[in-house]
Amino acid sequence: MKRDADGAYSVEDPVDALGVTEPKTWAAGVPAVRKAIEYSLTQTSVRRTALTLLNLNQAGGMDCPGCAWPEPGHRHLNEYCENGAKHIADEATSRRVTREFFARHSIEELDRKSDYWLNQQGRLTEPMVKRPGATHYEPISWADAFATVAEELNGLDSPDEAMFYVSGRLNNEAAFLLQLFARAFGTNNLPDCSNMCHESSGSALNETLGIGKGSVQLEDIYNADLVFVVGQNPGTNHPRMLSALEETKQRGGKVIAVNTLPEAGLMRFKNPQKARGVVGRGTQIADRFLQIRPGGDLALFQMLNRLLLEADRSAGGGVLDWEYIAEYTTGFYAFAEHAGTITWKEALEATGLTREEIEAVHEQVLASRSVIVCWAMGLTQHKHGVPTIREVVNFLMLRGNIGKPGAGVCPVRGHSNVQGDRTMGIWEKMPGSFLDALGAEFGFDPPRKHGYDSVDGVRAMRDGRAKVFMGIAGNFVRAISDSDVAEAALRKCRLTVQVSTKLNRSHTVVGETALILPTLGRSDVDVQATGEQFVTVEDSMSSVHATRGKLPPASEHLLSEVAIVSRLAKATIGDRYGIRWADFEADYDRVRDRIARVVPGFEDFNRRIKDPNGFVLPNPVNSGVYRTPSGKAVFTRNDLTWLEAPPGHLILQTLRSHDQWNTIPYAMDDRYRGIHHARRVVMVNPADLDELGLADGDRVDIVSVWEDGVERRAPGFTLVAYPASRGSAAAYYPETNVLVPLDSVAEGSNTPTSKGVVVRFEVAGAEAG
Repeated sequence: MKRDADGAYSVEDPVDALGVTEPKTWAAGVPAVRKAIEYSLTQTSVRRTALTLLNLNQAGGMDCPGCAWPEPGHRHLNEYCENGAKHIADEATSRRVTREFFARHSIEELDRKSDYWLNQQGRLTEPMVKRPGATHYEPISWADAFATVAEELNGLDSPDEAMFYVSGRLNNEAAFLLQLFARAFGTNNLPDCSNMCHESSGSALNETLGIGKGSVQLEDIYNADLVFVVGQNPGTNHPRMLSALEETKQRGGKVIAVNTLPEAGLMRFKNPQKARGVVGRGTQIADRFLQIRPGGDLALFQMLNRLLLEADRSAGGGVLDWEYIAEYTTGFYAFAEHAGTITWKEALEATGLTREEIEAVHEQVLASRSVIVCWAMGLTQHKHGVPTIREVVNFLMLRGNIGKPGAGVCPVRGHSNVQGDRTMGIWEKMPGSFLDALGAEFGFDPPRKHGYDSVDGVRAMRDGRAKVFMGIAGNFVRAISDSDVAEAALRKCRLTVQVSTKLNRSHTVVGETALILPTLGRSDVDVQATGEQFVTVEDSMSSVHATRGKLPPASEHLLSEVAIVSRLAKATIGDRYGIRWADFEADYDRVRDRIARVVPGFEDFNRRIKDPNGFVLPNPVNSGVYRTPSGKAVFTRNDLTWLEAPPGHLILQTLRSHDQWNTIPYAMDDRYRGIHHARRVVMVNPADLDELGLADGDRVDIVSVWEDGVERRAPGFTLVAYPASRGSAAAYYPETNVLVPLDSVAEGSNTPTSKGVVVRFEVAGAEAG
């Protein structure tokens, strides 16, 4: 693709040209393969496309940056999904953003461009700086860039005025070094993208099971009698999960989908790796679809728990796993007393389901010896997300479905190494045991005061308590809620730093001084002083494996994330505590040696990672060990609550389109839902449109009203009649992040409530409905 006269790649900044077709009733198949190849060939050559795809998710190759679904023991030659292929092609693009591009385009001009246009310009090629008062970025040397950051950091009144934000794309080695640098500098301000997605999972699981991770492996998914898929869309967000669920079905297991929207992948999956997925009908994944109201999942699991307790009483025992309850749990009787208080009226009102639907699920649970519950943001991003997940744990413990084959908890992470980053210490509230081990290894006393998470970090920047923001491998400004407040907060900073592979919105929302530090991608070869290096990641199921880039770096001026963190630390704190930062950059084995002595489960790291399949971190839950204060798994009492919209309002959830990875759209389509050439759409049940006096195709503003009394507005959306659950609506983020107040967060996790937004629609400036 050629550049235009302004030095940008000639990608049109898209204008809504909405086309709507019937939603798909199946996912993947030949169209997914075709779309993946088509996108790849718009980005780079046939040769580079083949090189990346044939090495993607292969032993000795590169881990897909797109999601955290684990690799099976037996891997296909093409062990990737459509969206994974598009994501690696997006990173491997032949397009480049050079100093000439930044000379031609002011920051103000770039800020008016769409997320799509910014991403399509290509890979960043050299460090750039926006100096105080300047309108454009200009080149800066690496040495001067690090000196600029070091000067600002060392000039702060307190280390706690700095924030180091991390997304899940960062590898284990760089994550470990970043948290070491931040704590040696003197702060625990290490927010990450998990704060905005799965923090509710970690909070609930730590409280009930003593570890904030899932407990299952792929073999458990394959061999489960029953798998619940709750509040997630595997067909778009982690499509290789559909292959695992297909295996579940072929071995006789059942799947129950719980969602506000019918999702094509959970209806039928045509596996392009198999003949029946190419020429046949494929596999029906969900045996039962519960189209629940937003936030009704707590009521659903509470009613299932009540029914299990009643069934055990009626049968005189034998329904519940009393041996497991007695030996491994605490709090059962208080939980059981509370569980009996939910009424059918409450359950049906909260869920929007029928009694027959819930009772049918109950019967299926009784017929199943092993049950897994998988979930994603449909549970976590509600105000009552933490108690909902605690109730899921109650449900599984009642019949001993924790810590046995084919059973357990399965939070599905949607970002490549977000779980690994947390394991490496990227968390503002790491436990004392980790800090003790880190201090003993490196000879200093890490700070103990908890740092800022993502939401508190925006508050701190807004209020002048944080003055330097550094984001690594993410797009913070488009990931966080309350867009207007977040952007204003970042612009108040003295310095903003973005470590990135490609241009994104966070490069246009800048502090007084701003730096762009371009880094190697997952697909790039990484050569240091001691030779070619590899890094490691941890997937959703606690498997750690290596990833090695295969392409020449996008520019000779790029540094790896390990090198960037090491040089920044050297420039800022020098030889404090005798930490030899340059040694880490030269040889990543030295980083892994230190990880092995600090992080439990990583003993003998460098030897074990040589296994082509990596290794699985131990999960104490699967050995009957619960690291809770009582030493047992905890049954909890969770007050029943659900979100109710007043007359004339609906409950909005934000979500991804199919042609989107996190905050970045690859195209303006969502073909499984039948939405084409537009993103500013809101999907609403036709019956709700009728009640509101609106029609399919009407142009509206979405207005959210909260307890703070402030109306937040997302203008210029088109209504699309869609089979959403009654009383709900759905629209894409990041366009609708503006509707979620910074202070609307899940209780106990501080996660933005992006799945529970009460909204109304206004047409031509007048209230509708």
